[in-house]
Amino acid sequence: MKRYMALLRGINISGKNKVVMAELKKEFESLKFEDVKTYLNSGNVIFSSRENIEKITKQIEEMLKKTKIFKYPVFVLEQGKLKVILEHAPIWWGSDDKIIYDNLIFMIHPVTFKEVFEEIGEAKEGLEKIQNYKDVIFWSFSRKDYQKTNWWPKTTNTNVSKKLTIRTANTVRKIVRM
Repeated sequence: MKRYMALLRGINISGKNKVVMAELKKEFESLKFEDVKTYLNSGNVIFSSRENIEKITKQIEEMLKKTKIFKYPVFVLEQGKLKVILEHAPIWWGSDDKIIYDNLIFMIHPVTFKEVFEEIGEAKEGLEKIQNYKDVIFWSFSRKDYQKTNWWPKTTNTNVSKKLTIRTANTVRKIVRM
């Protein structure tokens, strides 16, 4: 049995796409996933299954469509793979520096880093940093200058934004241990 995490994008943000985590947990349990847990109120579901990731993703997407809980694609990742991703974080990402805001952008298949980069563009020097690793992008920026960054508005307002889901470094560290 492997441990997985399903990350739903855009859940419970600014009063939109409201989803009750207790209901979401019950739906995941109805799929026969075990030891289901949710973290925060933002669509992080951690669970165990014997199935492969492709089957799990399909089951979750079908359940979300059938129950009309949520309409966007879901990003599913094996917990062990997230640990490996974090081992490859750049030195500047995930520090305790409160001036910097660290995020991990998950690219929902089949989108690629090349597509994301072509649409969003370069990080603004001195304000933000990005680094790609497999299906994720490490992204850090100055908290006080976030509105001046290139990536901040474009991760939510471009064609590619529906193929991304973003979690803070703290959230990622927590769910990788659940």
